[in-house]
Amino acid sequence: MIFKQRFIKSISFALCAGAIAVGSSVAQANTFRIAVGDGAGGTQHELGLKFSEVFKEKTAGKHDTKMFLNGQLGDEQATINDASMGLLDFSILAINNVTPFSPSVGVLTLPYMVHSLDDAVTLTQGEVGQQLVENTIRDAGVRIIGWAYSGFRVLTNSKQAVSSLADLEGLKIRVPNNEIMIDTYRAWGINPTPMAWSETFTGLQLGVVDGQDNPYITVSAMKFDEVQKYITNIRYLFSIEPLIVSESVFQSQPADVQKAILEAGQAATDHSAQWLVEQEDKIKAELTANGMEISEPADGEKQWMQKAIDQVWPKYYKQLGGKDNLNKILTSLGRDTI
Repeated sequence: MIFKQRFIKSISFALCAGAIAVGSSVAQANTFRIAVGDGAGGTQHELGLKFSEVFKEKTAGKHDTKMFLNGQLGDEQATINDASMGLLDFSILAINNVTPFSPSVGVLTLPYMVHSLDDAVTLTQGEVGQQLVENTIRDAGVRIIGWAYSGFRVLTNSKQAVSSLADLEGLKIRVPNNEIMIDTYRAWGINPTPMAWSETFTGLQLGVVDGQDNPYITVSAMKFDEVQKYITNIRYLFSIEPLIVSESVFQSQPADVQKAILEAGQAATDHSAQWLVEQEDKIKAELTANGMEISEPADGEKQWMQKAIDQVWPKYYKQLGGKDNLNKILTSLGRDTI
């Protein structure tokens, strides 16, 4: 795995220099760096803006943050690796890029696990979310302190309107390098193309891939309407994007700064949910005005859902804590067990 190779190559440097780098950063600088995978105007950016505003306010201006957008500090998985070693303070990234480091968070990427914003809030801010926070500290050395809610990942492409699984045949679809998401597309009958986020716009522009999936807000923020024509309003995956802090950086802060970090993270989380409600319909209208065409799955998405759940879920029972654990999560959502 790439991140393991990065970790092995970096560990010697980290042991020698990491403590010095972190110590000097905390002692001499009051501006914390936040890596952001997406560009300005998206959910990640909005979460970061609110976090920064509240954090500065709660520390009476003694501490500030600086965001680095569009993956300036490395791809999203690289930022987890850097944060785990104390070489980066904060990162905002898609949950699927946390999964390789802490597999239990993969429950949030199971197809059709989350049916609504309410489901996303219940999972991330309840007992399940707290367990995922603890697991991620243990597994990856980073702490989730906030959650961005970006909405369902809709399918876009440049070739044709898609309403059925048969319409996917022949399309080259970009997906993140995430096993669950790759397996979901395979269950739908196509072999997707894993591609780094930083390469996606160019890949779409040059026709290396025909389509991709992301929430409406991300489609707009990344200007995919310039290289994509068709949207299929599927609801297989609700995009959740955590704000993480390096656990070593967090623990090196005095109690009042730790408290400010946690409170700012919660305020940003609450703001993100409200912002999604306020923005999504407006952004859909803007994309349509820019020439994109929106289609609905032909059968109410029943075939898409059945194939994904039947073929993908069982493969990941063990990784996600067993079938009993998944049933507890389903019960917390008021749904039937499996």
